[in-house]
Amino acid sequence: MIYAIILFAVTYVLMLVFSKYRPYIALTSALVFILSGMLPLGDVFGAIDFNVLLMIAGTMGLVQLFIDSKMPELLADLIMEKVPNIQMAAVCLALFAGVISAFVDNVATVLMIAPVALEVCKKLKTNPIPVIIGIAVSSNLQGAATLVGDTTAIMLGSYADMSFMDFFVYQGKPGIFFAVELGAVLSALILAWLFRKEKSLIPKTGQRTKVTDLVPTYLLCGVVLLLIVASFIPNKPAVTNGLICVGMMLIGLVYSWIKNKSFKAFTEPLKAIDFETIGLLLGLFLMIGGISHMGVIQAAADLLAKLGGGDVFLLYTVIVWASVVISAFIDNIPYVATMLPVVTALAAGLNIDPTVLYFGLLSGATLGGNCTPIGASANITGIGILRKEGYDVKNGDFFRIGIPFTLAAIVPAYIYIWLLFGPK
Repeated sequence: MIYAIILFAVTYVLMLVFSKYRPYIALTSALVFILSGMLPLGDVFGAIDFNVLLMIAGTMGLVQLFIDSKMPELLADLIMEKVPNIQMAAVCLALFAGVISAFVDNVATVLMIAPVALEVCKKLKTNPIPVIIGIAVSSNLQGAATLVGDTTAIMLGSYADMSFMDFFVYQGKPGIFFAVELGAVLSALILAWLFRKEKSLIPKTGQRTKVTDLVPTYLLCGVVLLLIVASFIPNKPAVTNGLICVGMMLIGLVYSWIKNKSFKAFTEPLKAIDFETIGLLLGLFLMIGGISHMGVIQAAADLLAKLGGGDVFLLYTVIVWASVVISAFIDNIPYVATMLPVVTALAAGLNIDPTVLYFGLLSGATLGGNCTPIGASANITGIGILRKEGYDVKNGDFFRIGIPFTLAAIVPAYIYIWLLFGPK
């Protein structure tokens, strides 16, 4: 186990220091995990989240058709007509991404909103890095708001037999949705403060970009609708969302081929797929699979149980804040999967309702990914989009937004959940 921890820690340090080479570092580390036997060959495919990879590939191709149709430019024009300055444009885009992310996967949300944000920034000649980061962290925040917002929320709902409405009202009390939204309000204020110097007035030209083709927009809206519908289907294949995104992309490519009567119209959007981002995520999935196989995640869960002792409030506090820290570095899905039975056993031993620990675990694990640029798939995707546009995102650029945003979101949720669901 100790070798797995050392390799994992060294890899993360290298990825933070040499940000331009993250995909190669992650894939090299993953290869070491496999060759050393810390990740057995039989577990390799099981460690890879093909659903996320397919979603990224499919949505990127479809979004390129969306961009080529000039719809993001029109949406950017409409946004610029409604907001007074860059500060409010950045906050509104982040809030809009958060609303969508409560019902659609975080990665898909970032891929859909980022092109609009980039167009706004191009028209206003402002740096898009903080705007895209704001969109990514807002998407992560809202993942815990509803049963369909994030994989971890779906896992909790299945494990605790919670329905969609239980996230709004549970045991006769306002549910975790309102804890997340309270955090969203305060984190929006943090974003407004971070963008406080961006007070340049937006010129109102009255001109709007003409959209050349509405079909890509319809297809993208179809993706959103299908992802929402799919979230309510029980026992669906794990790659359902990925297949939806790839399927809609293929429909868009065939349509483009037929419309333009050129095979190039079919292949050109495929070049928009960011294989460096996919490679980074692939390496991270394999690394997480390796440390999971070596018992590192289970050991972390056991340690949290010991740190909490027999005091319910202390245990709740340890679970929330340790989940924030741990999820900043490892995928929250295997962590939450490991912790759910641990939390249940701890609650049974203390003879308390496990709800407060369940919600504390979900909020901490969901928001923790916002602390680092490689802590969540949405962050990696957003940074990948910026890299393709020629922008180098430094660690400081992300920490400046991600850390205060996380604290603003988790502190009110931490207090809210304890006050409403803590033992009386």
